Amino acid sequence: MEESLKALIVDDEIDMCYLLIDILKHKNLQASFVNTISDAKRVLQDENHSIVFLDNHLPDGFGINFIREIKKIHPRVKIVMISAHDTNMDREKAYFRGVDHFIGKPFTREMIFKTLDILLN
Repeated sequence: MEESLKALIVDDEIDMCYLLIDILKHKNLQASFVNTISDAKRVLQDENHSIVFLDNHLPDGFGINFIREIKKIHPRVKIVMISAHDTNMDREKAYFRGVDHFIGKPFTREMIFKTLDILLN
């Protein structure tokens, strides 16, 4: 993968953000994070990202309702929903709204690596 690839993490759990940043460094992704949908909107307007890791339950709304807006801003960005709410219905809704991949929490480093290999290669 190219060093110029950037990831945005949208999650209100700070420890989850730092864990993902550490994992993404191993794949040469420059990662940053925000904790709300409103902050994500601002960052996505100002910067291009190759991939967005999006939690569903955020302080100012549901990530699942933000998927289409992300795709409008950056149609080619890959979106990975990361959620502790990992039911078939949650997954179906997320894929219907346009996510490229869904990972249930807790996840492993290997799950993130596999997802990156699938989506960014």
